[in-house]
Amino acid sequence: MNDSPQPTEATAAPEAALSDWGNVAAGEVMDRLVSLCKRRGYVFQSSEIYGGVGSTWDYGPLGVEMKRNVRDFWWDSMVRRRDDIEGLDAAILMHSKVWEASGHVSGFTDPLVDCRNCKHRFRADVLEAMDEPRCPRCGSRDLSEARQFNLMFKTHMGPVEEEAAAVYLRPETAQGIYVNFLNVLNASRRKIPFGIAQIGKAFRNEITPGNFIFRTREFEQMEMQFFVEPGTDTEWLERWRDERRAWYAELGIRDEKIRIEEHGPDELAHYAAAAYDLQYEFPFGWQELEGIHNRTDFDLSRHEEASGKKLSYYDEEAKERYVPYIVETSAGVDRTLLTCLVDGFREEGEGKGARTVLKLSPRIAPIKAAVFPLVKRDGMPEVAGQVHRGLRARWNVFYDDGGSIGRRYRRQDEAGTPFCITIDGESVEDRSVTVRDRDSMEQVRIGIDRLEEWLAERLEGSQTQL
Repeated sequence: MNDSPQPTEATAAPEAALSDWGNVAAGEVMDRLVSLCKRRGYVFQSSEIYGGVGSTWDYGPLGVEMKRNVRDFWWDSMVRRRDDIEGLDAAILMHSKVWEASGHVSGFTDPLVDCRNCKHRFRADVLEAMDEPRCPRCGSRDLSEARQFNLMFKTHMGPVEEEAAAVYLRPETAQGIYVNFLNVLNASRRKIPFGIAQIGKAFRNEITPGNFIFRTREFEQMEMQFFVEPGTDTEWLERWRDERRAWYAELGIRDEKIRIEEHGPDELAHYAAAAYDLQYEFPFGWQELEGIHNRTDFDLSRHEEASGKKLSYYDEEAKERYVPYIVETSAGVDRTLLTCLVDGFREEGEGKGARTVLKLSPRIAPIKAAVFPLVKRDGMPEVAGQVHRGLRARWNVFYDDGGSIGRRYRRQDEAGTPFCITIDGESVEDRSVTVRDRDSMEQVRIGIDRLEEWLAERLEGSQTQL
C-alpha cells in the first residue's frame, strides 16, 4: 500500500442559489458571472485591446466548446431524433425582395429618441417607465421626437457601391426556410405535417442591447418552422409549447425558473394568430428564452404573391390544395448558453472553504473530465498521461498538474467540469483512480479498466451524482 497523501477537501456550506441572493443586486450577480466567464475563457469582449465594440462578444476556448454542445444538443433532439423534421443551412445574404415581401424593409423598426445634450440615442420605450421623460444617461429633458429606425444592417453586393444591388444581413433565419419550402418538400418527399430546422447567424442593429450576451447585434438562432394543415395549427402550437419546455429540463435548467407567457391580442406580431414565450427568471428579471408562434399562412402567402411562385401543398389523400400554416419555435444559441450559465452559477461556503461553481449539465459542459497526477513523481504523471490520452479520444478532457489538488479542483469547479480524476500512488500499483463529483464533492475509487464505461453512463446519460 502506498502512503501518498489522498485528495481531500472541506465540505462546503449549503449552496446559495441566485434566486436566494435577496440582498445582492442583479448587476452585481451578473458582474460576478461576467468576471468568471472571462477568467475561465468562456466569453471575451470583442476587440477588447481597442476598447471593445458595444454588445459584441467573442467566445473563448470553453465558450466555443459549450456553444457547440448547445447547438449539437438542439440539432440532435430536433432533427436526428425525429422523423418529421429536415435540416437546412440557408445563406446569410438573400435577395432584397425577400425582406420586402416579409415586411422587414417597411416594418422592422424601433422608435428612436436622441438626447440633444449628450447625443445619446435610445429606444423610445425606455421613457415609458419615467414620470417625466429624460435621457437615461445624462438626465436631460432636451429630447428629440421619436422616429423609426430600421434594425437591419444594409450593405451592397458588387464592386462599385453606386451600381451595386442593396442587400441586407439577415435579421432572422426563418425567411431562408420559407423561400426553400418547396425545395425541401420535393427533395425529401415529405408530407405535411413536417418541419424544417436551421441554426445560423442573424444580425440586428439593436439600439439598446445589453445584459451581457442576452441581447446582442450579432447572434445565432436555432429555429424550426413546422408546416401543418390549416385547422390543426392550434393543436400543434400547444404541442410544441410543451415539447420546448421539456427540452430545457433535458438541458439541465431548473423548471421552476421557467414560465410560459401567452401573448395577449395587443401583444401579437402582425403575422401571428397566437404566441407563447418561454421565459426564464434571470437576475435582471423574467425575460424571453424562446418564442413559439402560430404564424398562420402569412409568410408563404406573402412570398407566393411577391415571387409569383406557387408555395401551396397538394394533399393527395384529401384531394385538396392549400397554403400550409406554420408553427415556429425560435431560440437563440447565445441566450440559451447564458441561461445555462446563470442557472448553474453558484457561490458556496465561506472563508477558505468557499468555492465558485458552474453546475452545468454534463451534456453541455465544455470539459467533461479533468485528470490530475497527485504529485509529479513516482510514476503518477505517466499513469495520468495514459488515462488522459485514453479518455481524450472520446471526450474533451483536461490535464492539470499545477498547484495543490484543492486549487485544481476549484479551477475545474469554475469551469463547470463534472468529474475530476486523480492519480495517486495507489494508482501506480493497483490501476485504480479517485473520481470526484463536482456537485456533491463525493469521491469514489474506480479501476482504470472500467473508467471509460463508468464515465459514459454519467456523461452521456447525464447522471451527475456518484
